[in-house]
Amino acid sequence: MSADRDRELRKELEAHLRLAIDERVARGQTREVAEREARRELGNVTHIAEVTREQWRAPWAISLERLVQDLRYGARALRRTPSFTIAAVLTLALAIGANSAVFAVVNGVLLRPLPFPDADRLLVVSYLPTDLPFELPPGLADSHWLIYRERQRSFERVTAYQRFAFTLSGVGDAVRLTGARVDAEFFATLRTPPVLGRGFAEEEVRRDERVALLSDQLWRERFAADPGVIGRPISLDGARYTVIGVMPSGFGHPSRSEVWTPLNVQLNGHNSFILSVLGRLRADGTPEGARAELSSISATLPREPGDRHRSVAVVRPLKDVITGTVATSLVVFSCAVAFVLLIACVNVANLLLIRAATRRREMAVRVALGASRGRIARQLLTESTLVGLIGGVAGIVIAQLGVRTLIAIAPQGRIPRIDEVQLDPWVLAFTLAVSLLTGIGFGVLPALQSARRSPQEAMAHGARVVGGAQARLRSALVAAEVALALMLLTGAGLMIKSFVRMRSVDKGYDGSRVMTMAVDLPALRYPDVQRQRAFHTTLLQKLAGLPGVRGAGAVSFRPMGDVGMMGDFAVEGATPFPKGYSVDKTLVSPGYFATMGVRLISGRDFAATDDSNAPAVVIVSENIGRKLWPGVSPIGKRVSMDTDRPTPGSWLTVIGVVSDVVQDRSMEKHSSMYFPYRQSTWGFLLGHMTYVIRSELGANIAPGMRTILREVDGSVPAQQLMSMDDALMEVAAEPVFQTRVLSVFAALALILAAIGTYGVLAYDVTERSREIALRMALGATPGAVVRMVLRRTGTLALTGAAIGVLGSLAATGVLSKSLYDVRPTDPSTMATVVVAILTVALAAGFAPARRAGRVEVLAALPRE
Repeated sequence: MSADRDRELRKELEAHLRLAIDERVARGQTREVAEREARRELGNVTHIAEVTREQWRAPWAISLERLVQDLRYGARALRRTPSFTIAAVLTLALAIGANSAVFAVVNGVLLRPLPFPDADRLLVVSYLPTDLPFELPPGLADSHWLIYRERQRSFERVTAYQRFAFTLSGVGDAVRLTGARVDAEFFATLRTPPVLGRGFAEEEVRRDERVALLSDQLWRERFAADPGVIGRPISLDGARYTVIGVMPSGFGHPSRSEVWTPLNVQLNGHNSFILSVLGRLRADGTPEGARAELSSISATLPREPGDRHRSVAVVRPLKDVITGTVATSLVVFSCAVAFVLLIACVNVANLLLIRAATRRREMAVRVALGASRGRIARQLLTESTLVGLIGGVAGIVIAQLGVRTLIAIAPQGRIPRIDEVQLDPWVLAFTLAVSLLTGIGFGVLPALQSARRSPQEAMAHGARVVGGAQARLRSALVAAEVALALMLLTGAGLMIKSFVRMRSVDKGYDGSRVMTMAVDLPALRYPDVQRQRAFHTTLLQKLAGLPGVRGAGAVSFRPMGDVGMMGDFAVEGATPFPKGYSVDKTLVSPGYFATMGVRLISGRDFAATDDSNAPAVVIVSENIGRKLWPGVSPIGKRVSMDTDRPTPGSWLTVIGVVSDVVQDRSMEKHSSMYFPYRQSTWGFLLGHMTYVIRSELGANIAPGMRTILREVDGSVPAQQLMSMDDALMEVAAEPVFQTRVLSVFAALALILAAIGTYGVLAYDVTERSREIALRMALGATPGAVVRMVLRRTGTLALTGAAIGVLGSLAATGVLSKSLYDVRPTDPSTMATVVVAILTVALAAGFAPARRAGRVEVLAALPRE
């Protein structure tokens, strides 16, 4: 730039400096203060002229220098307005931190590949019955698996496994372990060999040898990471197994297994159990081809006598099977936290609009000095991006706290791979991207607004001009905040109402002050039903003798616990039997119904004399009596579990009717049949029983229960030692988790919306102080002014609420599967949320309205 042009710019600066000083003196400042502030203001814009001094430099160097200068100037500008900077950074830090925390969970659970080589080629193969009244685990029957293994050609390797639980004893206190029985191809299919020792040999599996592999965590916790564990004998379910290997750290498939033993499947013509089948797809194979092959093979598989159920072939990626239904919850959380981020962006955009209004004169001076409108917009965008980046850095700290909180409140064992969640480079990259995008996003509108304004308008009217377009934009942003907050509040409200109804439903029993303890009896120590019955009888007698115990009982499948055994039965006589009617079949002890508070409607309870020497008896639930013998007492009727051809000795006499009981998370009352455990020959049920103890001590009775069990048999560990109230909370763990997270996000959104509403109204009142003073000078009362501001608040809130209601009607359908007895469009929840958000908005607008009513006429008019 020439020296003449430089002198002209300096003369323009001096002229603007004198004009600025004169205007400030006219507003009541001393000349000394006015000169200092004016020089500081104009000194911040001189770099615009300086940038163009060296036009000959390379374009990239000029752009880089301008960016550095913009960043420096932006940093100085943010330091000059600490209240704005702190408010904007904290708002963004909360929103960005929450988004990063949720993304960390989504990344760890859904996006990150499974810890297996070429994990995308691992597929789960299964048949799913389509016409059963209840769900079966996906998989193949054992006899079908052997045929499929020989005929399939889509996979380079296939393996079968079965989830199993083992009792480890002899190494400290007995403990129940999650584990699996697997075939010889299991670890090779996953391409994950042991880090210590070896895997199973085909011959070991075929001979069903008792060898085992340990997880890294079990090896470290129970065996002190001793390499000498290889070849060491351990006791699993009372049987002696030899440790042959240790798996790598983090390996726990399936279902966080801690121990693996061989699975020996032999074709015996009977489908004894369901196997999970996993295959590694060939390099040239496709999931569609594998599914078509499975369908064709299924058409030739032998069927069991009387098996007419239809089924469909299903081939799913292992990753989808592992994540299960948790993907829906995480998608809901991601959408909810994205709403929070949008509200935060709207808040900061409003703050920038207000800040830009106070900088009109500064921008006008810069335009007059030669800066283009694009240059002004770029500078403002640089400032907003800088705010976004600072908020992102602070958000990382909040994200770390958020991740820890989400892991802490997540339902234990319900969210797969939750232990893999961390702030890895992908999460940091996501945080950076969100910070940049939000910085640009909330800065665009204020930058365009400021760049469009003419310098003559700003210089002529000063910094206190109310722009109609800008005011309308601020109002629209407030309405958008209210709408987004209402949608989040509606989702949280639906979840809360669902949980309240779930808790208040009549479950058919009284679980208050009832403690439960499950036991699994080792098959080698208790090989027959006589020994199993004797164990339960002894333990029940000792538990009933504990101080403070008012009742003790045992049940094979407690309410809110494991999935029970279901099936049909035969009825004596010509009683019409409902088609497809299936009931729960449960073993109980005498005194169980009284202990659990299950109402005995008619007949009698089981007695100690109902043993193997007494006539076979059964107790039915109320619903069975209504269905099979309407209007007639079921007492004395007979049923048989032998549905084909009941023998004379298979008939059981109904001796009692009890109320229906809610058994599982569906919260629906089941039709149930109860059998006395002293008469049962079902060893697979007698081997797993749950004890229920009603005591005035409540949860404090737990140590005594554990001690009694140790006295009876120290090799049997106590499991699921919890109160019935805790059992209900465990069943409702996923809805409770969703409710907590959505409620936190909704509360954060409501707070941000309230702050945004307050900020806009407070600034509007300040901007309209002259108008308000004129109204009051012409006779308006303070009350009328307050009502005027509150009407504006109500209008904005109602507009946002109307938009939010429409958005909620469209969006809350994704929660339908998580709701109990509540529709996604529940009108009472909608009405409550609308009233709540209107109340909060009016409360946020009350302080500005009150300040407007206190405007002093004589002080306001001269100042303008």
